[in-house]
Formats: sequence, structure tokens, C-alpha cells
Amino acid sequence: MSDSETVPSAAAATAPEQAPGAPALPREALEIAAGYAFAGPALDLGALLWDGTCLPDAQIRIPLPMLNRHGLVAGATGTGKTKTLQLIAEQLSAQGVPVFLADIKGDVSGISTPGEPGEKVEERAREVAQEWTPGGCPAEFYALGGLGHGIPVRATVTSFGPVLLSKVLQLNRTQEQSLGLIFHYADQKGLELVDLKDLRAVVAFLTSDEGKQELKGIGGLSTATAGVILRSLTAFEAQGMSPFFGEPEFDTSELTRLAPDGRGVVSVLELPAVQDRPQLFSTFLMWLLADLFHDLPEVGDADRPKLVFFFDEAHLLFTDASKAFLESITQTVRLIRSKGVGVFFVTQTPKDVPADVLAQLGNRVQHALRAFTPDDQKALKATVKTFPESPYDLEEVLMGLGTGEAVVTVLSEKGAPTPVAVTRLRAPRSLMGPVEAGALDRAVRESPLYGRYAQAVDRESAYEKLTAAQVSGVPSPSSPSSGRRGGAEEERSFGRSRPKEEPSVVEQVVGSGLFKSLARSVGTQIGREVTRSLFGTARKRR
Repeated sequence: MSDSETVPSAAAATAPEQAPGAPALPREALEIAAGYAFAGPALDLGALLWDGTCLPDAQIRIPLPMLNRHGLVAGATGTGKTKTLQLIAEQLSAQGVPVFLADIKGDVSGISTPGEPGEKVEERAREVAQEWTPGGCPAEFYALGGLGHGIPVRATVTSFGPVLLSKVLQLNRTQEQSLGLIFHYADQKGLELVDLKDLRAVVAFLTSDEGKQELKGIGGLSTATAGVILRSLTAFEAQGMSPFFGEPEFDTSELTRLAPDGRGVVSVLELPAVQDRPQLFSTFLMWLLADLFHDLPEVGDADRPKLVFFFDEAHLLFTDASKAFLESITQTVRLIRSKGVGVFFVTQTPKDVPADVLAQLGNRVQHALRAFTPDDQKALKATVKTFPESPYDLEEVLMGLGTGEAVVTVLSEKGAPTPVAVTRLRAPRSLMGPVEAGALDRAVRESPLYGRYAQAVDRESAYEKLTAAQVSGVPSPSSPSSGRRGGAEEERSFGRSRPKEEPSVVEQVVGSGLFKSLARSVGTQIGREVTRSLFGTARKRR
């Protein structure tokens, strides 16, 4: 029998059954459709495309319990990745699963508002046998540091940790290790690193003549490396990054909330205001994920995820990343599944994601790829090799997909890969575009979380403590030590006696009542040592 011939549902014992009265499907299409006939709860993606024809009786779906097995949504610009995120997110919300979305371009806020009917939407619904009705999702809107429309999301420098901060500051491996040493010292001495000026104060102290003695027993800190860190901090602050670090720190458990009606809350992180700072927002997303990993209990294989996290523009996270950073991402993605969290990376091609991370992603939605250059051709061939064997000519298919069409393979309810299915995707029920800025601001101000996070707080921390110790009749460590030595040498050259040296700053700071009090405050402050995670992020006491 040729590939173009069709078979009725009862033609062979091995062929999957069709609904009575449904048109006969090609054997290959029947076999693909059978791979998506799940018995339990699932998300509806769309209808199978075979030989250029949309087959509405062959529905392509993702089992709900498999959403914590992670996934990849990839495709060239303009192929429909954002609408795919919206489609998946609103169905997750409807089934009681909270969702986190990073809104890079500012066009995902419409998920909170019912969509608008139109000719294109109605046509797509008919093609894929979708009963389309408009509907929005319960949503919260956040903004990094309060820049833009949203509830401010901040992190303390201490909880952000040296590994993630090194990525943001673009430090090399040696400098990253030195920054880790600085964090270790601050943890031991009870110097809370809340904002960037706290970190600057500790680094400046440790590079003074007095402070250098503090780190000799644990490896020391070279002046050159400290200088690089300070210069990187200065440049970082000059770019307007200070508002992202401080208090009140965002509690990531807010991302796992349910609405009163049982639907999952969709948390939208509005990022258009920081589009020009890609390393910052991509690394902040990793901090959110790492913090969730610390706090969530183990749940194993649950009947539904506790949260699904969409990591947009994922290639920015991996660009110029250190080996330690990549290892930490890989381990976090591998382990967080057992906490009930699913992670979807969204990018242009699978090659943007390291192989070790890609191997953890069980669900794939691949939109069209373009191949205008030799590098594009190479990326296309590499993408095809990442899919299971299929009856499709995937290299040709991926070049010819239209907007809102994708090649899909997911994990079945038994955890096995489903057949590769070229799919025409459903239309989202929510607004496919941004909501009006005034409406967005009103939603933010009316949120019960606004009063908790809107106003920044600058409490006493490392900067204030070191400054207080220095101004209590003690010369500032920022005073040029070379100038003091020069004066002493000049006095000796004229035969005058050298003045009596005052106690060093470190002796006065570490020996002060302030530090002794800090050393006793293990239960009420950071204490002698902060327990840190794979990313060096601090475990917080909720």
C-alpha cells in the first residue's frame, strides 16, 4: 500500500481507532495520533498536519503530569513562539497550575484579558476543531527593581550570591572565586550585603592595608582582582543597576499562588524597560529559579506541576557563561523536577542551549527555522538530528512551517517520547497583545502584593556598620595609605620622631562591641556563616 493510500479505522488490528464517521486518515497519521491519545488530564496544542492538510480529528496534546519534565520552545523570530507560551500558560492556569512568564517585548500582558474574536481567530479555531471562547487569566505583574510597569522585584546581594553576581558583572573564573571569598568573609563577620554599596564597602575594606590581613589565612585577595571587581561594580551601578538589589526582597513563594477560584496565578515579569541589559534579566530569572529550588519541598512525580517557569530569550543566559555557572544550571534543571517545577527554555534554535541542559528537556515545540546562511544551514541540520525518527522530511518541514505551526514531540504518560507531529496550533483565548498601560498600572496598584514590595527599604547593613566603625574617632580606611607612609618617611628624613601608630582599622572594627554583638546574633541575623546553594545563593529563612 502506498503512503498516499488511506485505511479505515477497522482495517488492521494494529491501527488506532478513529471516531465513527470520521474521514479515513493515512496510516502514518493514525499512528502519530495514537501517540497523543492520553487518558489523563492534558493540554491541547492543536491538530496534526499531514501532507499539507490539517486533520482536526488527530489532536496533539501534552499530558499535564509531564509538564515538570521541562521543555523547549524554539523557532525563528516571528514564527509564533510567544503565542505558544500564551496558549500553554492559560491552559495550565485553568487546571490550577501557577505559571511564570518573562515578558521581554511587553506583549504578554494580554494574558490577563479576554481575547478579541476576529476572522483569523475563527478560521484557526475551525481548522483545529477548537471551541474558542475569549477568556483571561488571574495575573500579577512584576518589574525588576520597579523599572517599568509592575510590582518591584529585588534581591539582596547576599541572597543573589557570588556565582550569579559574577555572571552579571562578567567576571572570569579567577575573579568569580575571589568574589566568593569576599562573600565568605562577609558571611563570617555578620556583614549583611543588602545592596551594592554594601559589597563595595567590604571590598574596599579588604583591599586596605588593614583589611588585607583578614584574608591571608584563607587565600588572600589580590589588589588587581579586587580592582577589577570594584571597577565592574562601578560600571554596573553607572548603568542604573542599583535598584535591582535591596530590600524588601521578593519572596519567590509568591509565584506559586492560586487564585480564589482555584486557577493558577500567571506571574508576568515585565522586562521591556531592561531590554538593553540582557545578562541582568536572564541571570535574575536564574536567581528566581534557584531560590524556588531552595524553598520548595520534594514532591516526586505529582499529578500536576506546582509551577511552570518559562525562560524566554534563553540564549542570553548561556552566552559567555563560566563552566561553574553552566554546571550549576544543569544541576538545578536536573533536580528541580522533583520539586514539581517545570522549566521551559524559549530561544531561536536548540543549539542555543548547552547539550547537557538540552538532554533534560522532555517536551519540544519547534517552530520554523530560516536558513539564509551556511551557519543557518548547519543549525537546521543539527536541529533535525535532535528529533526522534519520523516519517517527515524534517529539514524540509522546518523550512516550510507557517506562523502558528510547529513540530512537536512530548513525553507520554509513561515517560516515553511521542511520535514527531507537525502541528497547527490552537489560538490563545486571551488577548494576543499588550494591555493598555493605564490598565496595567491599575492592576499593579490594586494587587495585595503592592504594599508589601513597592517601597524600598535601606536598613543598617555592611556599609553602615563599617562606616560607623570608621567614623568613631578612627581614620577612614579609604584615606590614602600611601599618603600616610609618605608623611612618615618625610618626617624621618628631617630627623623627627615618627608619631605613635593608632590601632589598625581591622583591630578596631573586629574588636569593637559592634562585631562582638554581631557574632552573638546567629539566631537573629545572618550569623557566622550563610548556607549557600549550587549557585552560591543564600538559603533564606521564611
